[in-house]
Amino acid sequence: MTSSEIYRRSAGVFAAACGLLGAAALLASLVTVEVRFVVLLAGWTPVLIGTALLGAVVATIARQWAAQCGCLVVCALGAWLLGPLYVAGTGAGSPDADGPPLRVLQANVKLGQADPDLLTDLVRDRDVDVLTVQELTDEAVDGLGAAGLDDLLPHRFAISYGPNGLGGGIYSRYPLSNTRVLDGYLSANLAADLDVGLREPVTLFAVHPAPAYLFPAPMWAGELRDLGAEFANAAERDNVIASGDFNASYSQRQYRALLTAGYADAADQVGAGLVPTMPAHRWYPALVGIDRVITKGAVATGLERVSIAGSDHHGVIADIRLVDDAAR
Repeated sequence: MTSSEIYRRSAGVFAAACGLLGAAALLASLVTVEVRFVVLLAGWTPVLIGTALLGAVVATIARQWAAQCGCLVVCALGAWLLGPLYVAGTGAGSPDADGPPLRVLQANVKLGQADPDLLTDLVRDRDVDVLTVQELTDEAVDGLGAAGLDDLLPHRFAISYGPNGLGGGIYSRYPLSNTRVLDGYLSANLAADLDVGLREPVTLFAVHPAPAYLFPAPMWAGELRDLGAEFANAAERDNVIASGDFNASYSQRQYRALLTAGYADAADQVGAGLVPTMPAHRWYPALVGIDRVITKGAVATGLERVSIAGSDHHGVIADIRLVDDAAR
């Protein structure tokens, strides 16, 4: 066997392995198997589709046509699954969303370690109306208050459970009512009504289900199902917004199951793409998009990733247009 043949065969094996890895991730993204490895594999689908693309390039150079075709099929299926995120207007949305705007900032503050002054500056500079926070601690609440957040967003519903990262909060420019902690979750998952001057208040969820990489997959899947039930119960409302660290990405079927009954992912609505938000504290870029915003009735008109200094997550700012029920 010549060195050229050895190279071509080795390249074919490498390309086939890349294609199989991408195919496995795609399969994982289409099933609801509650096994940690499968769940995590589904979460990494966008990255692993990239390995299939690499395999296609290598196979083309080495003229390994069977491996090339297999990798290209995987890439095509990946585009079918994730491509709609890059096309504006593909998500559900209400044609009646002609009411006032609302700007929502989602921020995981990493066990309260995010810089409170810089986070407050972000709220001020970007004219944020609502801030949803995860991993809120007593120290973080005090730090944000000292930084002036309470002056900018004076209406607060915050639950902090010490330094363990299980707390959460809603800070709002608008009055809050009907505040409650959702039952049955490891971390604080919150709900509240926002009085923005419409006939009916905006229903807001600030969510943080348990992560599958730390806890059993059935627990992770169960908390997502419970969130889906909460969303379904609120679906009759004109404006519903769910913002948070979902510990789930669009490529996982359990997350996509939340996008029913008129609910739509903000990135899908505006064509923002994958919007990876974690990890934000490594030398390499963020790879998975788990900080997300979902709307029902209200329509996302913009979505932007922002830095949260001191956190291992990027934040996201969603511009949302509400349904004006009185105008219909």
